[in-house]
Amino acid sequence: MHKRRYACWRAVGLLILAWTPWSIAGAALPALVAGEPLPSLAPMLEQITPAVVNIATRSDVRIRENPLLQDPFFRRFFDLPEPRPRRRRTQSLGSGVIVDARQGYVMTNAHVIDKADEITVTLQDGRNFTAELIGADPDSDVAVIRIPATKLTAIRLGDSDALRVGDFVVAIGNPFGLNQTVTSGIISALGRSGLGIEGYEDFIQTDASINPGNSGGALVDLRGELVGINTAILAPSGGNVGIGFAIPINMAKQLKDQLVEFGEVRRGRLGVHIQDLTPELARAFGIPENSGAVVAQIVPDSPAEKAGLREGDVVMRVNSKVVEDAADLRNAVGLLRIGQVVELTVVRRGRERKVTAKIEQPKLSAIEGEKLSRRLAGARFSNKFDDSGIGEQAGVLVADVEPGSRAWSAGLRKDDVIVSVNRVTVRDVDEMRAALAASPNGVLMNIRRGNGALFLAIR
Repeated sequence: MHKRRYACWRAVGLLILAWTPWSIAGAALPALVAGEPLPSLAPMLEQITPAVVNIATRSDVRIRENPLLQDPFFRRFFDLPEPRPRRRRTQSLGSGVIVDARQGYVMTNAHVIDKADEITVTLQDGRNFTAELIGADPDSDVAVIRIPATKLTAIRLGDSDALRVGDFVVAIGNPFGLNQTVTSGIISALGRSGLGIEGYEDFIQTDASINPGNSGGALVDLRGELVGINTAILAPSGGNVGIGFAIPINMAKQLKDQLVEFGEVRRGRLGVHIQDLTPELARAFGIPENSGAVVAQIVPDSPAEKAGLREGDVVMRVNSKVVEDAADLRNAVGLLRIGQVVELTVVRRGRERKVTAKIEQPKLSAIEGEKLSRRLAGARFSNKFDDSGIGEQAGVLVADVEPGSRAWSAGLRKDDVIVSVNRVTVRDVDEMRAALAASPNGVLMNIRRGNGALFLAIR
């Protein structure tokens, strides 16, 4: 028993002696191990961190009043005065990445600068600039701002299509307002979609810590090349749990080019209703693969119909990009410019064939209410697309309503979907305008609101 106890303490003593030279008598760690320097990300980070900026925004937000106080009948019945709009100032923090040093372009998330009245960018060297909004695309959560600065450092763009699960990555941003915070991890998954975070989803998933304030920051590989824009986290408890998402830089770059050129992303339409190719459908269609998007319906007079696509076709590739599911097809088409010719590889009745389609401009997609009718002043309308997001209009969406406006007082609310005007079915803004012009004396609307429906008469 005593011999075993002596042997145990002797082993502990040897371990302490082995550890002592550099832990107690010297530095925390040796500069060299076996003659080689210790690995470090510091040299790479020193090159790229000047390209990651802090973004602070200020907004003047109108405080929502009790809906009853906005109802003119309620106010008249109780003899209440007209409510005065109340406003409050809000602030938010985020991150951004300088992608063009000469022009001063900074890429970030659309939600970081959403409804901002003032955007302030702080560089690593402490300089502050008021930024100009170039354009934002809420559907993909990408935005571009510009700062009037010189001596900027831009980051090199990588190739997100070349990423593999297991690749090491580094996230850089300003979580919780802590400037220039760096975390590392790996690529956990690629092509994440169906999360309901954005309209167009093709996320890189990483376990590099991403927290509030990291949005719009950089996700880089070990070469220091930008491979993604950090955008969201899955955080049931409100903090980081090792599941973060970034927009692939190849996708973000295409959107950035359109935002710089047009100030918006101009998406065209293909004109199809689509669904995932399930194993059951694959067997029914005689297809050995379980990946692809099934064309469930063709919109009449659409690019898809003109190209010769048919119901039951299974889209396997868009140009050279493999289509895994319906979300893949939706994302691929959503990145195409109006007028661009696209080659679709489809399987029809067990045989593979090529179909060429030209992406067309959709009809009028948005309009202010007063341009349609003085009764609708204060509202903004836009086309409501079907679930595929790339095909047929499914009504007119009330995109926004100014509280207290004529449209608000008439009963319209944000996110209402107008399906008919004066008993005429409307699928888009153009058809709504025609229906209103045909009956100038009054407006009768059939509206979908949430899971319900109602008629609204406006005189």
